[in-house]
Amino acid sequence: MALWRAYQRALNAHPWKVQVLTAGSLMGLGDIISQQLVERRGMRKHQISRTLTMASMGCVFVGPVVGGWYKVLDRLIPGTTKVDALKKMLLDQGCFAPCFLGSFLSLTGALNGLSAQDNWAKLQRDYPDALIANYYLWPAVQLANFYLVPLYYRLAVVQCVAVVWNSYLSWKAHQL
Repeated sequence: MALWRAYQRALNAHPWKVQVLTAGSLMGLGDIISQQLVERRGMRKHQISRTLTMASMGCVFVGPVVGGWYKVLDRLIPGTTKVDALKKMLLDQGCFAPCFLGSFLSLTGALNGLSAQDNWAKLQRDYPDALIANYYLWPAVQLANFYLVPLYYRLAVVQCVAVVWNSYLSWKAHQL
């Protein structure tokens, strides 16, 4: 509980920094889980640079973009009723998620050194499956998130659930 209270104090004092660092940490954790539990690489074959890349993407791309999106979404659809939460989830999953997922996969491909042509081919191959997988997990999570969770905690809640999602995305993004 002391750790949670310290997190809350830090979040209240520096919301943007804490949200970005949380996203980066949990993206890195998702990659570790992907490499160790999904891909079963073992510690000797663990790609530290890949984990650092995923953590950096969490800090530089995922945290700022998703955190900023939640602020915009709250301005577009103020309120926390069930209907407001449903509207937010529909806008999030209908507009934001498809764009964000495509951007994430493309950025990961570029950071992995893929040529534009190879990155495009990989995106065409992986995007449909990733988007379908997104729709199995995120609508229910986001509906609960928008209805039950205050704005400052939304990114943290999503990133905790996203540890599993990040493991999947890391695996998907690094399949060649």
